Amino acid sequence: MFTRLVELTTKPGKNKQLSDTINEKVLPILKKQKGFVDETVLVSDEEDNRVLSLSFWNTKEDAEQYHRAEYQKVHEVVRPLLEAEPRIRTFDVHTSTTHRIAAGKAA
Repeated sequence: MFTRLVELTTKPGKNKQLSDTINEKVLPILKKQKGFVDETVLVSDEEDNRVLSLSFWNTKEDAEQYHRAEYQKVHEVVRPLLEAEPRIRTFDVHTSTTHRIAAGKAA
């Protein structure tokens, strides 16, 4: 399993609106993508402009295909709420109780 971590810095006080936009407009796009597994959105309880979005994918190739084909559309949806460009980092999922992945068994 593979994950994309997108670090988002919103305009001041817009983290809730960004989270709602991800849920209402971005998640439906993600759900249509080959290999998409799950989305987790984390809203900082200390910084009113910090949101992390983690998307989980069956394979790195699935995540890369999404990035090439659909990410720009998603970025356009959230751009008006952002103070800075998103920072995208990628990871192999090592362990997940939710996704029933044990260390060393991630795809």
